[in-house]
Amino acid sequence: MARQHESLLPARSSLARSTLISMGVRIAVIIALTTFFSYLHIFYTLREEALAQLKRNVTERSQREQALFVLAEDNHAAMKKALAERLQTLSQEEVDTRFASLFALRPDGTIRNRPERFDGTRMPGVFVPPGVKVDADFRRRLVAAYEVTAEYAPAFHVRFSTTGVILTEGAIAGYWPEGANYFQDLDATFSLKDFEYYTLGLPENNPRRVSAWTSIYEDPPTQTWMVTLATPLDVDGRHVATITHDLLLNDLMARTINNHMPGAYNILFRDDGQLIAHPEMKMRSGEGVYDIQKNTGTPEDAAAYVGTPGQRAHLHAIFEGVKKHPRDQSVLEFPKYDELLAVDRLKGPEWFMVTVLSEQVVSAGAFQAARYVLGFGVASLLLELAIMYWVLKQQITRPLLGFTRATARLEAGDFDVQLETTRGDELGQLANAFQRMAGEIHRREEALRQANEGLEQRVDERTRELQDVHRQLVETARQVGRAEIATNVLHNVGNVLNSVLTSTLLARERLASLKLESLQKLSELLESHRSDLSAFLTQDERGKNTLPFLIRLGKHMEEERQELQTLLGDISRHTEHIGAIVKLQQRYARTPQQMFEPVQLGELVEDALRINQAALGRHSVQVERHLAEVPPVETEKHKVLMILVNLISNAKYAMDPVPPAQRLLTVSLASSTPGRIHIEVRDNGVGIAPEMLTRIFQYGFTTRSEGHGFGLHSSALAAQELGGSLRANSPGPGQGATFTLELPLVPEQRSERASA
Repeated sequence: MARQHESLLPARSSLARSTLISMGVRIAVIIALTTFFSYLHIFYTLREEALAQLKRNVTERSQREQALFVLAEDNHAAMKKALAERLQTLSQEEVDTRFASLFALRPDGTIRNRPERFDGTRMPGVFVPPGVKVDADFRRRLVAAYEVTAEYAPAFHVRFSTTGVILTEGAIAGYWPEGANYFQDLDATFSLKDFEYYTLGLPENNPRRVSAWTSIYEDPPTQTWMVTLATPLDVDGRHVATITHDLLLNDLMARTINNHMPGAYNILFRDDGQLIAHPEMKMRSGEGVYDIQKNTGTPEDAAAYVGTPGQRAHLHAIFEGVKKHPRDQSVLEFPKYDELLAVDRLKGPEWFMVTVLSEQVVSAGAFQAARYVLGFGVASLLLELAIMYWVLKQQITRPLLGFTRATARLEAGDFDVQLETTRGDELGQLANAFQRMAGEIHRREEALRQANEGLEQRVDERTRELQDVHRQLVETARQVGRAEIATNVLHNVGNVLNSVLTSTLLARERLASLKLESLQKLSELLESHRSDLSAFLTQDERGKNTLPFLIRLGKHMEEERQELQTLLGDISRHTEHIGAIVKLQQRYARTPQQMFEPVQLGELVEDALRINQAALGRHSVQVERHLAEVPPVETEKHKVLMILVNLISNAKYAMDPVPPAQRLLTVSLASSTPGRIHIEVRDNGVGIAPEMLTRIFQYGFTTRSEGHGFGLHSSALAAQELGGSLRANSPGPGQGATFTLELPLVPEQRSERASA
């Protein structure tokens, strides 16, 4: 039997070896196939991701970069409208007075700003070349161009270096603080008529009469690349002026070259072939603009422009491919150079923004990933074969069974385990370690039991400490709440007190305008003719006018009495509102309960407008109402009134920069979603920048120098307490803002009780 077992050992070893080889071959085939399909999957996945990233990258970049061009065209639209209106509203007397006070004829025949009143850092400079016919029409256009430039250009200077208005005669009113004396020092022979931004405004060059961008050009003294926007203005079918903006391009060119995807690069060029930015072909100062269509990479072009002939030929091929691509296709395959092209256009100048990515970048990533898959697969194969060989060779099944049983006893809480520790191999060492581990676990279990006995006492002590901290936090929260309540009272009562003061002043003016002295004189006249009163009233001319005068006086006093009653009623209502606000805030301080009642929101909107009526009148604000019929809302009346008063007051201040004749406040009331009502307060004031919309309701945040940042914060909190919301929306600076208060028809807690 012993010899039989010994004879089986080589057979078992051979069987184990053949089993390992067979399994190794099968695993190797699986790894090879897995690597191949993984490479294909990774390659196409990376390619699709690269295409999506290319499209997203070029779209996001073009949207960011075109913002300044769109802003320039919007600026021109505003200036064009203002200039047309100014040409119509200026009287000839105003034109002559302003022209004489602002401009003077120089000995060289030019007309420029008067030196004693001119500061080029704060006002536009004017240059009229010699020989221009200075008639009434020219003076009107020059004065209007100067005033509109003075009004708009300083605000535009944050983004645009110069702003100006060019008249058809070649005269200009331009604002350029960096060249404050440029127009004062300009040579009399200087002419604007040969410049592209002048010719772009002419009807024959711009029949559609739209804003147009010039070619890029370099300012030699500063070595700064720039482009100019020209917008023509026609009045009654006649070209009268061209509005211009100079936009610096150095930052745009640097961003195009330096900010790119890994392994890719960006190009920027016009549709006529004018190159704007390229990472390798950088234009030298003083050498003009590179024309892609004229310079195709031939040897004779090498001396005139930077870049190798191959780069110039490559750029020309990209330009031709981009020009032919469909507008709705943003990513192109460029097999001639094994590249992918992502294309988008900058809105405004319609420049091409192109991102170039080599196909080798995509395939290199896939090949690298596949190589890692293959390497890890081979390593895993070798490791698995070694482990299997070791396990089969050492026959570890029996000792592992002993370990399994010992583990079960240990899990059951029996720490007295016995393993075979006499073996001198690793299994013997593992058995010794297992027994030591069992003893250590036993010791720690005992220590843990003892530690748990004192844990409850420590938990109680910690709980008491946390309760003390909680009481301190509650007291701090109460103090902060009292401070916020006082702040809200001051802010809201201040708004209403302004209306009370205004109504009081108007009542005082009405009383002062009563013609009581005329009544006194009439009484004295009648007293002097008491003896012949009948003859005096019928025969004397003054007596005949007595009764008509008394009738008119009676009507006048009745009208004044009604106006005084209206003003006193407003004062009474405002005073009641002050008391209601104070009681409302006191109720906040005492208890969180809410007092809901059915409220007609249309009447509440009218009350809010009436409270602000005097202030709106002082600021020449026109009010437009769109109040739909909506059902009564169960809410807290004075909270809603407080929110509306704040919103209307803020809208009034937001329209201060707007000309008085254009200030418009629109208040709308309508049903939104079922069970919800919304009130919109819209103004055409200064607007809100996008980055400010997320901070507008923060406590203490304000954009006014005299503001305190309490109104919108407390209004937003009040809207939430009523189960509604307060939102702000604005297209951007200078485009007004809309605040929307949305309220439920029935408070949430009441609707839940009703459904229950």
